Amino acid sequence: MVPRLLIDILRPPSERLISYPECVVQAFTTHMFGTTAHTVLMIMAFDRYVAICNPLRYAAIMTNKMVVKLTVSAWGVALVTVGILLGLTVRLNRCRTLITNPFCDNASLFKLSCESVFINNVYGLTFTVVLFTASIGSMVITYSKITVVCLMNKNKSLNSKALKTCSTHLSVYLIMLLSGMLVIVLHRFPQYSDYRKLAAILFHIIPGSLNPIIYGVQSKEIRKFLSQLFQHKKVLPSF
Repeated sequence: MVPRLLIDILRPPSERLISYPECVVQAFTTHMFGTTAHTVLMIMAFDRYVAICNPLRYAAIMTNKMVVKLTVSAWGVALVTVGILLGLTVRLNRCRTLITNPFCDNASLFKLSCESVFINNVYGLTFTVVLFTASIGSMVITYSKITVVCLMNKNKSLNSKALKTCSTHLSVYLIMLLSGMLVIVLHRFPQYSDYRKLAAILFHIIPGSLNPIIYGVQSKEIRKFLSQLFQHKKVLPSF
């Protein structure tokens, strides 16, 4: 989606054309990205919970087989739900040809139809509510239990390690959640369509761009390298 978006930015509006099959594929990838962002982070929350609350049983619980099951579940659930979402849209007859979004998504596709989209709206709303409820609920439950364990544990070293481990995951999740919710909220206000378009683009760019930075600063090797790099720059002679 991003390479096509960058190309379209450089084109005049009259040349920003896309075929319907390509638009469907683009919509599928964008919705898969958003859905798996939630499901994968939910699995990571479970991994953090087991590592901190049941450290002695971690190896027995998080086996290779369990990791494969969780990974397949995360991508499988996203594949099925997004497939149904777009399947309900593709079946509609089309009477319009203008996509008002910077890239294709489900809402842009079913707005091309003159038929009733009641089923699409009901499924889309249900899909969004269930996904967000499961995602936010799992985070609240997981981190509540982790917080209780940290408060009961008097070992400052272990608590510090738990804080570092969870802070990266929670930061990534909150950035993704807030940017995603902003797009959904702005969809309800047509007068802010330009802000919605910008928010939709940033949702696909900012979280992915910040992930390596957020996770990278937790690595001792990377922190050491950056520290040496900045110190080296400070001692360079000026002419």
